[in-house]
Amino acid sequence: MKFLKYLLFLLLIALIGMAIYVAVQPNDFEVTESTTINAPKAVVFDIVSDTTDMDWSSFWKSSETMQNTIATPNDSILQTFTSKRIKKSELKWHFMSNDDGSTTVTRTLDADNLAFMTKAKFALFGDNEEELTEQFKADLESIDKKVAQSMATYSINIDGITEYGGGFYLYQTISSTGSNKNTAMRAQFDDIKTFMTTHNITASGMPFTIYIEMNLENGNVIMSNAIPVSERVIIAEDSNVLSGFMERTKAIKVTLKGNYTNLKEAWTIANKYLKDQNLEASDMSPFEVYKNDPAKLPNPAHWVTEIYIPIKETLEVL
Repeated sequence: MKFLKYLLFLLLIALIGMAIYVAVQPNDFEVTESTTINAPKAVVFDIVSDTTDMDWSSFWKSSETMQNTIATPNDSILQTFTSKRIKKSELKWHFMSNDDGSTTVTRTLDADNLAFMTKAKFALFGDNEEELTEQFKADLESIDKKVAQSMATYSINIDGITEYGGGFYLYQTISSTGSNKNTAMRAQFDDIKTFMTTHNITASGMPFTIYIEMNLENGNVIMSNAIPVSERVIIAEDSNVLSGFMERTKAIKVTLKGNYTNLKEAWTIANKYLKDQNLEASDMSPFEVYKNDPAKLPNPAHWVTEIYIPIKETLEVL
């Protein structure tokens, strides 16, 4: 009996000693991890700041509360974080654009009020910073995958036969290889916009490209890049910008929502639909209309392009 009392006494002393040891452990620590994601800063920021969709975050799954306290668009986020292990703490995010278009994301946890049992676990079984560092790395890898998935999302819809209104437009024409196509298009659209600004001309619609020749296999094209205007513009003979007019036409319409890299597939679907419906393309060149401005929409999943293949109108036989 005395032995049992002695044993309980020693156990009590050990427990008190352990409690004192745990109590004097630091109440605060900081963990910081960074990664670089191949995406524009705005895209990464939007995913991290969306607290309604945080399945990528192991912190979110283990939290009792996580909410944005302060968010500076495309720059930084300050979140409050509470869990059974870590009482109310600050979770900081910082986003930095790099010259190559990628984004460096830094995540920092400032924990300054650890629960007693958390301190006990860390004291007995391992380093809190090491464990949380691995958790941070896993979360940042999940963000990278989610961003890539978000940017790769696209859809192609066959809208069928429609009527395109046509009208006046300003344009430049160029022959381009597939690898240089996007650069050539941007340069020509910039030239046309500069011309319009200089001559106080307002666009009446979204930019479009007319394909005089198109090779879907290698991407080589002869194209006219154009911006619609409300009326005919008289152009000086020495101008590198020309004025054109498109007739009203019936056409097959296919809409791509997503990155322009999916345009080849969209054109293939449009041409297949033309064939499957026993329709015949007219002599008018096919074209595509860019319904929104990529400069204002950093996530290519939101870009919208309309494809039109003008068709010959058939006369009904009575």
